[in-house]
Amino acid sequence: MVNIIWVCMTVIGIIFAMINGTMSEVNEAIFNGAKEAVTLCIGLISILVFWLGMMKIAEHAGLLQKLAHLFRPLVRKLFPDIPNDHPAMGYILSNMMANFFGLGNAATPLGIKAMEEMRKLNGDTTEASRSMITFLAINTSSLTIIPTTVIAIRMNYDSATPTDIVGPTLIATFCSTVGAILIDRYFYYRRTRKGVKK
Repeated sequence: MVNIIWVCMTVIGIIFAMINGTMSEVNEAIFNGAKEAVTLCIGLISILVFWLGMMKIAEHAGLLQKLAHLFRPLVRKLFPDIPNDHPAMGYILSNMMANFFGLGNAATPLGIKAMEEMRKLNGDTTEASRSMITFLAINTSSLTIIPTTVIAIRMNYDSATPTDIVGPTLIATFCSTVGAILIDRYFYYRRTRKGVKK
C-alpha cells in the first residue's frame, strides 16, 4: 500500500510539473536530493557505528541485561499472556533498550523477531494478538532517552547545540508512550466488555 502511495505522489508531482513547466526545477531537486541523501547517510554512519559499538560494550558489560531486568516487571504487566521465559520476552526487552538509546536501525530487526515469536504463541494465525497490538503501540511511540539518530543529523547540519533535543525528545516520547499504553488498554478492555456482554 505504501509503495502505491509513493508511486501516485511521484506521478502526480511529475504531471503537475509538466503542466506548470517546472520540470527543470524538479530535475534539479531530484539530483540535489539524491546528493544530499548520500552525504547525510555517510555523515550518519560514524555516529551510528559509535553508538552501536557503545551498545555492544554495554551488552558485554552486562548493563543491558541489568536494564532489561529492571524493566522486566513492567513488561510482564504489559504482556501478561507471554510466558516469562519465552524468547519473545527477550526480544521485546532488547527492542525497548535499543529504542531507549535512539537506535531505530538496531531496534527494527529485534522488533520483527519479537513479532515472529508472538505470532507463534498466537498459533500462527493472521489475526494480531493482544500482545502484538500492545507491542506495536509501544514500539511506534518508543520512549527515547538519547535520540542518537536525531543528534547525528543535527551534527551533520552543523547545529551549535545538537544535544539540546534530548530533553524535549524524552518528554515527547514519554507522553506518546504513556498515551499509546492508555489507548491500547482502553480499546482492549472495551473489546473485552463487548465480548462479555455478547
